[in-house]
Amino acid sequence: MKRFRLATHVAAIVVLSLTSLAQAGPVLERIRTSGQIVIGHRDTSVPFSYLDASKQPVGYAMELCYRIAAAVQRNLGLKTLNIAYKPVTSADRIAAIAEGKADLECGSTTNNAERREKVAFTIPHYIAGSRIAVRSDMTETSLDQFEGRKLVSTKGTTSLKNLQAQVQARSLKVQILEAADHAQALEMVRSRAADGFVMDDVLLYGLIASSARPDQLKVVGKFLTIEPLAIMLSKSDPALKRIVDDEMRRLIFSREAHALYERWFNQPIPPKNAPLNIPMNYLLRDFWKYPSDFVPT
Repeated sequence: MKRFRLATHVAAIVVLSLTSLAQAGPVLERIRTSGQIVIGHRDTSVPFSYLDASKQPVGYAMELCYRIAAAVQRNLGLKTLNIAYKPVTSADRIAAIAEGKADLECGSTTNNAERREKVAFTIPHYIAGSRIAVRSDMTETSLDQFEGRKLVSTKGTTSLKNLQAQVQARSLKVQILEAADHAQALEMVRSRAADGFVMDDVLLYGLIASSARPDQLKVVGKFLTIEPLAIMLSKSDPALKRIVDDEMRRLIFSREAHALYERWFNQPIPPKNAPLNIPMNYLLRDFWKYPSDFVPT
């Protein structure tokens, strides 16, 4: 009887494994066949995904993606899984996932309805809001006060799109500029080519903290938007999404994700080994009580 039970148990495991592989979608099958997972990363999205002094991608979202990659490896039964890196920008990150050039995009991408037409998202790892970075000697704190001035945001971001919509809705005479990346946008403010940089507040704090003269810049104003940031993946592979979602829930309920948050937001981080000192906000804290990929945007 014991032998029969053991054989039945082993047979069930084999069936489950074969079923899992049979249900693998195009991305999982590509990963299984190649033995490689491609992580899309950002260069300047501090502290989510950016390059350290040795030009290696590091950050909070990268750490989460490494754990997700390990979960994919376990689910596929692979002895090893190579991680390849693909740099992406705000402008090309969605295409990189949709076209299969990257398997996971690990950065600071907002999950919204428009983007979900092309890609999928897992559970948010941060909930941010757009605010404005200005020079330290400026007194403007609200969007209305930038009448007749120039505001910049990064091309391909929801912050840029929402800024354009709010300026139009309020009939403000504000000139909106587009920067190729976050670093360029911040430099435009510093060099007075723009009067303010509109972006997720956490990214602004990170960029300022890692800049050469953080005392020259500050973040002002109330939230212009609410931005749930999440790891992006293909919408053509439900089996991959189940693995990613399950791993995110495990990380949250085990509080490993909380420890990673503490590491990247409240402890010294590269390149200056200085902390951002950003406690977890109530939006993310409450959202993680019942973690879900559903967001009201």
